[in-house]
Amino acid sequence: MKKQLILTMAFIALLCLSTYAQQALWGGSQIISPEVNPDKSVTFRVQAPAADSVQITGDFLPPVKMKTQFGTFDAPGVANLVKDEKGVWTFTSQPLQSDLYLYNVIVDGFKTTDPNNVYMIRDVSSVFSVFIVGGGKGDLYTVNKVPHGSVTRRWYDSPGNGMSRRLTIYTPPGYEKSAEKYPVLYLLHGMGGDEEAWIALGRTSQIMDNLIAQGKAKPMIVVMTNGNVVQEAAPGESSLGFYKPTMQLDHTMDGKFEETFPDVIKFIESNYRVKADKSNRAIAGLSMGGYHSLHISRYYPNTFDYVGLFSAAIMPNENVQSKVYQNFDATLQTQMKNGYKLYWIGIGKSDFLYKNVTDYRAKLDGMGMKYTYQETEGGHTWTNWRVYLSQFVPLLFK
Repeated sequence: MKKQLILTMAFIALLCLSTYAQQALWGGSQIISPEVNPDKSVTFRVQAPAADSVQITGDFLPPVKMKTQFGTFDAPGVANLVKDEKGVWTFTSQPLQSDLYLYNVIVDGFKTTDPNNVYMIRDVSSVFSVFIVGGGKGDLYTVNKVPHGSVTRRWYDSPGNGMSRRLTIYTPPGYEKSAEKYPVLYLLHGMGGDEEAWIALGRTSQIMDNLIAQGKAKPMIVVMTNGNVVQEAAPGESSLGFYKPTMQLDHTMDGKFEETFPDVIKFIESNYRVKADKSNRAIAGLSMGGYHSLHISRYYPNTFDYVGLFSAAIMPNENVQSKVYQNFDATLQTQMKNGYKLYWIGIGKSDFLYKNVTDYRAKLDGMGMKYTYQETEGGHTWTNWRVYLSQFVPLLFK
């Protein structure tokens, strides 16, 4: 009798697990959203018969100005959906340029992801639905039928920070079967980001695969660091477990990351087949990562032949005390005298850091320090940073 009871309970438990695992078979909606139309307009649909209002907000809509503690930003615009007799709310955009777009839906004031779109990306503590419009630069962000590189997460010892830390590393197609040595691009994220940002929001692996396949970029290793030295790894990927990501972290832009960056280089050059010299190292980053790239390349002035500043923050806060930021002009002069092959600066016309970059360019002009400058429409956005990466990479290691 006892054996029969145990068998019965085991069967019920198995049935419950099976039912839970298979609920997706009947729990999903057949609504298609988003739907990219032949004219490249995009239709969004949300089934919410009891809702009084459904809106959509995303970077494909005309931006609105938003003031924050960090400055004035171009925030995504908002559009209203219209409900039909079946309780399905619909909105169709204007024809869109080819690109990758992020968006959310807002139901009765509650912002969430599109319930009919399983493709999502996290940016700091926000999660966005995502879609791609092809037929242009969006094709560069798409997985195409070309040879693919590998993306790995590696832990390295950082004596300067007293902990093990994680990197995301892209190795080009054929790396595993080759004996060849490769150049390295160190690619740095912005404030609030981590070692996942460039691979997820920046579409780095897709961009690299496609540029290499097209013969527009040399095969290279791309190292994407975590620029927050108090973190072992991205939120949810460390011994701290699950917690809400934030931009307000200790040691942000205080010189510690720049000072300890040789720990990263040492790990890469000890564990990967790389060309370990100045002419085969590049460093680039967006916003805070551009700030880090500027100061790392200046503080270690004979380390990188290629530097990329994407919408970069420039000067440290006047209250920050670090040896990294001392003798700014002198170390910049040393970097210039040592020689380099490319110093690349990109900024959007409406970026809140535009004036800072303009002032920095004036400093470089006064010194006679040569650079390549790219000015685009738009502001402090991933839309621009993916473009900058796509333009910067083909110029490397020539």
